[in-house]
Amino acid sequence: MGRVIAGRYLLLNRLGSGGMGHVWLAHDQRLACEVALKEIVFRDPVEAGHDREARVARARAEARHAAGLRGHPHVVTVHDVLEHEGLPWIVMEYVAGATDLRELVGTRGPLSPAECARVGLAVLDALTAGHQRGVMHRDVKPANILLAPDRSGAPYGRVLLTDYGISVQPDAGETRYTLASVLVGTAGYLAPERATGGAPTAAADLFSLGCTLYHAVEGRGPFERESHLAEVTAVVMEEPRPAVRAGALEPVLAALLAKDPGQRLSAAQAEAALSGIVAPQAEAYSRTQTDLGSQPPWAGVPAPSAGPHGFAPPTAGPGFGPTVGPPGTDVSPDPHGYFGPPLAPSPPSAPVRRRRERSHALRAVLACGLGMVLALGGVWYALADRTTTPGGDGSGPPYGESVGLAKPLRDGDCVLADWAGAERYQGTPRLSLDPTCRDQAPDGQVLAFVAAASADEARRLGPAACEERTREVRDRLADVRSFAVVPTPDGFEAAGRRTACLVLGAHGPVYGPLGGHRKAGSAFADTATMQKRDCLDVRSNRDARLVSCEGAHDEEVLGFTRLGADVTLAEARTESDVACGRAVPPADYGFDPSVYTAGSWTSEGPWKNGTHFVVCTVRRQNGGTMEGDEP
Repeated sequence: MGRVIAGRYLLLNRLGSGGMGHVWLAHDQRLACEVALKEIVFRDPVEAGHDREARVARARAEARHAAGLRGHPHVVTVHDVLEHEGLPWIVMEYVAGATDLRELVGTRGPLSPAECARVGLAVLDALTAGHQRGVMHRDVKPANILLAPDRSGAPYGRVLLTDYGISVQPDAGETRYTLASVLVGTAGYLAPERATGGAPTAAADLFSLGCTLYHAVEGRGPFERESHLAEVTAVVMEEPRPAVRAGALEPVLAALLAKDPGQRLSAAQAEAALSGIVAPQAEAYSRTQTDLGSQPPWAGVPAPSAGPHGFAPPTAGPGFGPTVGPPGTDVSPDPHGYFGPPLAPSPPSAPVRRRRERSHALRAVLACGLGMVLALGGVWYALADRTTTPGGDGSGPPYGESVGLAKPLRDGDCVLADWAGAERYQGTPRLSLDPTCRDQAPDGQVLAFVAAASADEARRLGPAACEERTREVRDRLADVRSFAVVPTPDGFEAAGRRTACLVLGAHGPVYGPLGGHRKAGSAFADTATMQKRDCLDVRSNRDARLVSCEGAHDEEVLGFTRLGADVTLAEARTESDVACGRAVPPADYGFDPSVYTAGSWTSEGPWKNGTHFVVCTVRRQNGGTMEGDEP
């Protein structure tokens, strides 16, 4: 931590480690944004001597492969590959708020079949884009699939395939097998032909995708064993464990996990099959129903067969042959009725028709009775006195006793956060209000809310949604984090059925209002509230006011940089202009270097909390005002 790579990227903290080295969260001092950096590491001198050149070449090649997929919505973007002290570093997109699929399943349990199918479609799209360029991933597995909040606030709405050798959150400790210094993959997720030395192919990636989706829906891999050698042996010699939770996904998994690559689903077939699970349509022609366990949580009808989507099953292999049954029965090519429409049944006899008519009548009576029970229950629920249990009506303290607020937070409230002696962001802080948003050096401010249908939904979805709702403001500030204040079940109604989204200083107070809550003409109490593209009216070297960029102003904020831990505040006030000119040069933003120069602002706050952040600005060299002639 604290190293500056290639004179530009400040290493903040390590995100993870894997077979090739470490991945770091880094601050790009030139563009003032966060990135992920992959560092190649050699763990012993022998390895460095014999394998150095091959591993360095591989890192460069795989960076080029991933960069070729730049802009794909389901691939982590590679920005650059550079050399530092003789080794390559790969600069990648940092995916904030992401978790990998292995971690998600480990902490929250298996996914529903419909959700697995949605993830599978996204990964398949990424793989297909690579295959079209001749690039095989070779290491598809749960740890290499990231799920992150999307722009709508859905906590796992964004699905990203990582690690063409350069994962943002690489796995730690999993054995990787190599052959002639070429990565083959991870035990338990290798295709059989790869485990026996065959060439990487698109079909091999699809086998690994099948293993990954099996893990997601079942909670463990199809060939999971006590040792890596046993897993590789099982991949080659044994059939996968029977799926028990997969529902409509089971036949898709079986077809992806075929030992013979010629019998596996193609990418187009897999896409059609997975689409049928994600977006089920009513079955107009079949009485065969998929088991209820295969339904997505939002569906009201059973998942259909994939016939309407153009899915063609393999021509051979276990479980795919037609089944013959007696007249009058539903017969489908597979037990789930998934791979195609059932064969037309024979016309039912008269006794069968009468039984069906009685069955329909009985169902109608039962439905009517059930409707009356539900209606009466609704009347009772509306009229009953439900306030006998203390707090049971949702009118308790909005966020619980530990948070300590008696009233719900409002938009723009400035808060003081007491972490009870623990590290910041460890546990739940006790909150109090700073009514003036200035007098007590507030730690943060309420900038958004997330509505929920229940306290459980608020707990599950609120934090990730707050990350997304506050992202724009946080991206403009130097050192802040999102924090969700989630209502308790007893306080859910009192909180207005909403999670409050705070933006708090990451290492200390923010000293004043943030974002749109700042008023034009107000003075900055600290640089912590200065944000990118702010325009400043400078009254003195200690007094700057926020003004509109449309009128005359003295400086404009471009970004931030960080000075060394040994630099004092007094030294910073003389060195920061030069540091900003190097880290955030105005010319990079289109300002003519013959007219404009770099400026800076420092304050005590970043030196008290040890971050040493400096605000970098642009101003005219002659000291005149900027009045709309800048880029």
